[in-house]
Amino acid sequence: MQPSASNTAVKIVLPNILGYERIAMACSASFAQLNGLPPDRIEDLKTIVAEAATNAMQHGNGGRAEARVSIWFESTPEAIRVTVQDEGNGFQNTVPDPDIERIMDERETPVGFGLFLIRNLADHVTYRQLPEGGHRIEMRIAMQP
Repeated sequence: MQPSASNTAVKIVLPNILGYERIAMACSASFAQLNGLPPDRIEDLKTIVAEAATNAMQHGNGGRAEARVSIWFESTPEAIRVTVQDEGNGFQNTVPDPDIERIMDERETPVGFGLFLIRNLADHVTYRQLPEGGHRIEMRIAMQP
């Protein structure tokens, strides 16, 4: 999704600095509130945006300081749509769901929680490796359950 220039779309570009996902979270919350997303769903949106931005910085961009993370927010009457794009080689989106019990018992390393949260909190998720380089995750949160 590269939304059209309308009054229901916003794009932010972040430097590849861990911690800046908080800026994306704050932007997502403000955008969603202004566009009427219910408060409980705003918390879900903030979580998926933070996880996607963090994954883009760490895994997609590989921590490279010169890389950027672009995030688009778009509101429709049905949903808030968010796209997060990195400038790297992307990451494997086939990571299995984490085994919470094994992790709690310290028998397994906690890997894959970000994608697990995204898949379970968003109403729709797609991943794409871009031909020109980079990786894109598109997520949607419905206005109504």
